[in-house]
Amino acid sequence: MNRLRFIAKRLLAAAVIVIFLIAAMFLLEHMSKLDPAHAYLGAGASSQAVAAERIKLGLNRPILVQFVDYLGHVLTGNFGISYRTRNPVFSDIKEYLPNTIELAVFSLILAVLLGLLLGLASTLKIRGFRLIQFILISGASTPVFLLAYLGILIFYAKLHILPASGMTSYQSYPTGPTGMLLVDSLLHLDFGLFFNSLQYIILPGLSLAIVPALSIGRVLRGSLLTTMRQDFIRTARSKGLNESRVFLRHALRNSIGPALSMIGLQAGLLLASDVVVEQIFSWPGVGYYIAQSIPVGDFPAISGVTIFFGIFYVLINTLVDIGQQLADPRIRT
Repeated sequence: MNRLRFIAKRLLAAAVIVIFLIAAMFLLEHMSKLDPAHAYLGAGASSQAVAAERIKLGLNRPILVQFVDYLGHVLTGNFGISYRTRNPVFSDIKEYLPNTIELAVFSLILAVLLGLLLGLASTLKIRGFRLIQFILISGASTPVFLLAYLGILIFYAKLHILPASGMTSYQSYPTGPTGMLLVDSLLHLDFGLFFNSLQYIILPGLSLAIVPALSIGRVLRGSLLTTMRQDFIRTARSKGLNESRVFLRHALRNSIGPALSMIGLQAGLLLASDVVVEQIFSWPGVGYYIAQSIPVGDFPAISGVTIFFGIFYVLINTLVDIGQQLADPRIRT
């Protein structure tokens, strides 16, 4: 019952946050100097056409009524029409989203693996952990865009071992069923395409992964050091359990909660950096799409992507909170 109550509270809090996010984007659009009707019709539209379009879009109605309609549209996946592409924003997002998911998941997996390596190596004093720590700290102290350019300079321009832009050198490749090139190439048993695509995703993936990896590793290390000093660890050792079993079955399990929370937080922050990385590496994802929309003031695209990623971020953190509580029943609030 306590777990169900906890899950219900987290879901309710997530719903409230999403509504506040939608309200914030609605207010920003109305506070901006951009006239949606004029932007949609184009700079050469007459005042009569703009006035008619404002009525058609419902911009002459009370603001509360407009917000209720806006909220209903967003919650049903209607983010409006892009001024730049003239397509529904949700359709544009669906087109670009698989590429962003592929890059984000690949980067997050790298971040988790590097974070676990750092956390475990520094806690257990494994040989070479100082070098791992130095590399990750140096990387985390560097802005993401600079990491990306350094990666291009070293691995593309100097060593010529990794490509610097795009997703693959193949001219034709499968576009389904997932839309994610690495996954689809495996499903079609096209291993040449898989390894080719893997080469293209390494540089942008590493650029996104290094900063989250250090945060995850630091939190895991701190949690492990605290747990290793607890009485139940000494009790497990006194029972004759070997050190590896004590570490894996008792210390690591009871220390993973804070690391899970940090992974959820870093997943959202990773999406924020994704816009920069996709632009640098010409990665055709949602970040690249919104980067093209900002200079032309395409507010439906900007707000649609912001809300979409905001909902995703809230959902990830809610699932992490629930997973943390399931892993550690001591968490009640």
